[in-house]
Amino acid sequence: MTKPKRSKALDGLFRPRSVAVIGASRREASIGNEVVKNLVSSGFTGPVYPVNKRASVVRSMPCYARLQDIEGPVDLAVLVVPKDHVLAAARACAAKGVRGLVVVSAGFREIGGEGIARERELVRIAERASMRIIGPNCMGIVNTEPEFALNASFAACTPMPGSVGFVSQSGALGEAILSDARSAGLGVRMFASVGNRADVGAHDLLEYWEHDDGVEIILLYLESFGDPARFQAVAERLRGKKPILAVKSGRSAAGARAAGSHTGAVVSKDEVIDTFLAQCGVQRVRSMRELFEVASALLHQPLPRGEGVAVVTNAGGPGILATDALATLGLEPVALSDATREHLARVLPPEASTQNPVDLIASADAARYAAALDAIVVDPHVDALLVLFVSPIMIDAAAVARAILASSKKSAKPLVVCLMGRQGDAQARSLFEAAGVPVFRFPEEAARTMAGLIQARRLAETSRGSSPKLRVDEAKAAKVLAAQRKAALRDHDGWLPSEAARAVLAAYGLPILETRIAKGFEDACPLAKALGYPVVVKASAPTLLHKSEENAVRTGIENEDELVHTIVAMSKRLGRRHKGLRFEIQAMARGYRELLVGFDRDDRFGPVITVGLGGVFVEVLRDVAIRIGPLRDTDPAIMLDSLRGRQLLEAFRGDAAIDRRGVEDVVLRVDRLAQDFPDIIELDCNPLIVGDGTVPMAIVDVRMRVAAGR
Repeated sequence: MTKPKRSKALDGLFRPRSVAVIGASRREASIGNEVVKNLVSSGFTGPVYPVNKRASVVRSMPCYARLQDIEGPVDLAVLVVPKDHVLAAARACAAKGVRGLVVVSAGFREIGGEGIARERELVRIAERASMRIIGPNCMGIVNTEPEFALNASFAACTPMPGSVGFVSQSGALGEAILSDARSAGLGVRMFASVGNRADVGAHDLLEYWEHDDGVEIILLYLESFGDPARFQAVAERLRGKKPILAVKSGRSAAGARAAGSHTGAVVSKDEVIDTFLAQCGVQRVRSMRELFEVASALLHQPLPRGEGVAVVTNAGGPGILATDALATLGLEPVALSDATREHLARVLPPEASTQNPVDLIASADAARYAAALDAIVVDPHVDALLVLFVSPIMIDAAAVARAILASSKKSAKPLVVCLMGRQGDAQARSLFEAAGVPVFRFPEEAARTMAGLIQARRLAETSRGSSPKLRVDEAKAAKVLAAQRKAALRDHDGWLPSEAARAVLAAYGLPILETRIAKGFEDACPLAKALGYPVVVKASAPTLLHKSEENAVRTGIENEDELVHTIVAMSKRLGRRHKGLRFEIQAMARGYRELLVGFDRDDRFGPVITVGLGGVFVEVLRDVAIRIGPLRDTDPAIMLDSLRGRQLLEAFRGDAAIDRRGVEDVVLRVDRLAQDFPDIIELDCNPLIVGDGTVPMAIVDVRMRVAAGR
């Protein structure tokens, strides 16, 4: 038998030869006592050394006054001492040659002030001694491998051995996770409550489990991200190899920060996290319950080849509920092939429905389920089966369960079951559970898990593409920014003059509509004549952020009289509120769709690139797609396809399809600008007016904001 692959990076923590518990206690129900008890009761295969200068015996084992009194080597030390004694204990561990620390003690970064300094010193001690740290302020770690059987935690429940790697940032929730995983029949290989993540974080554990063949699926409970770039790198390597599911807290928090541009105003913090996880190939779920349900399904069921779900039921109501739930989750029952429907018409009563959802009616027994499912399961349009059974008193539920299982085995397609009815269905439920088939009480739960399987397939198969190669003039853009930054920061909160912003975009090959600048109508008239009527006039000032809201745009000006009247009226209305008011004169753009393209810079994740339906209604429609930069060449197409109004980008009511490739190029160039200049913190190109490939697209308005330098 081939030995499984293993990484040794965190072996000092998870695969120690011996463990010392510094702060071990004789007092029942204390953390120092519970850790020792769990190490012994879990059957840890090496020696356990309690350390406490005030006790001679803990849990019937000799207790050492000091760590250095232990004669043999110590690989792992669990620190359960008051915060003021942690650093001294860590120094003793470093001197002893300890390889891993689990710091259960609290009183570090989470309390601020001196706790932050204490945590930094802890990390320095560990780094100098090449010790890895879990915590501080954590519940501990578990490894159920038989050759280690390590439970170095104070959890009340030891998990069943299995193939799940589990990370919890919350110690309190970690306790519930281990208990609920056991109740759900979900076996855990390794578990870590990482606490403050002073050293080891989720990305370290992903790297460790990447090379552990015994870990088949990774589950995460996260409250924040430590190192997003490292997390993304390893998560992308695991895409299609080991599913990663995450519950990320804070979904309901108001995440949209105040922003001066449309781009910043239409994207919430939670949308950024959703996007980041999806780009990494991580499947975000809404609750711990859903996490366990989808994880169990992924461990025991094959991934669907596509998104064609067949719903089979013996009761109309539950079938409708399942169908509605699938639709809410973005899925529709697939149309069955003609051959399948013809077969169903032959084997089902006339009252039954041969359309998907297939209703076998209430009298359906095991034989009818088998006759129908034998045809449905081999239908080439069907990729997954959602089967419901409401158990009438006269039907043998166990026989129906056996029939469903037998039919499902005729094709490698995932099966999810909803079992409703009398209490006597316990045997049927046991049959499904023993076969690894997810079985639920309600149709909505079954539909949710089916959607989870399909989402896992999407993430596993999505290609991240390659880095685009673009020709840009970075030096020219840098020169413009250097000349304008100081004044913009001093006088206008970082907002650049519009002509400077356009010059930067032009240096990056972005399609800027030709714009002439006038101080008043005297110099506007010859500029408009040179451009050719009709023209557009826009009032411009560093403080005039949203022109349409202040009626600062006039389109379709046909002659000089209209031009003069417009500029005079704008000057009177806007001049007092906005210093340095000037007027942009532009020719009319020839496209017929308005888009928004831009970015906002997130403090943790970096530039958040946005594309969507633009114009004056952007903040009302909020039909935008986002990606975290740097983008790959496949990202812009995915973004456009995800828009609710994507049909407007195709041929629609007499208009040809837009130049999608041109738009995709614009998105990639905006992303490149964001990567090259971290001091540009907001960019808003709205609208980008687009037509088909026969007319040039044009960015007709742009806002760009810079910071002091990063």
